[in-house]
Amino acid sequence: MNKHLLLAPQPTTKRIADLDGPDYYPTPSWATHALIENEHFDGGIWECACGDGAMSEVLSSTGCDVSSSDLFDRGYGESGVDFLHSDRNATNIITNPPFHSAEAFVHSALKKTEKKFAFLFRLAFLEGGGRQRNIFSTSAPSRVWVFSERITFYPKNAERKGSGTTAYAWFIWDKDHSGATELNWFPPGYKKQYGQYGP
Repeated sequence: MNKHLLLAPQPTTKRIADLDGPDYYPTPSWATHALIENEHFDGGIWECACGDGAMSEVLSSTGCDVSSSDLFDRGYGESGVDFLHSDRNATNIITNPPFHSAEAFVHSALKKTEKKFAFLFRLAFLEGGGRQRNIFSTSAPSRVWVFSERITFYPKNAERKGSGTTAYAWFIWDKDHSGATELNWFPPGYKKQYGQYGP
């Protein structure tokens, strides 16, 4: 496969370029606002794939104590921190994990988080026999917040136009939750309120 095809702007896909490190797909700020306006996080937050700080800046605006890190040096937070192999723990973890490491991030966060962690995934993360056996059968999310508006992800500094075609949701694992997974929908309006593309 032509490597340049993988690294070309891909508005409807998500962080494929993270495989090579220098390019990545920041999270529009409105998607993080939707989370923090519907989920309460008590205590500090670790943004463990912080990129250029797009998500961390929104989290910090709420007054939360936010620690930011990334495997790559993107000019924000602590670089060189491999979340999957770090022995660091946190009260809460919030991030948009690299797509190719989604399941590994869940397994790691289950061990590292004291209270709650929230990951932004494609809604299709709910599918798959492997995930059902390895995650959902024993550690199903407490809540899933589905976006009623589509998120469009762009590589850093790419021209922003058009609209995404992929459905996304925030997946919440809450150590204090008991019972079945709750399915919720964000009301429309966050994109208009905070800007369509952000951050």
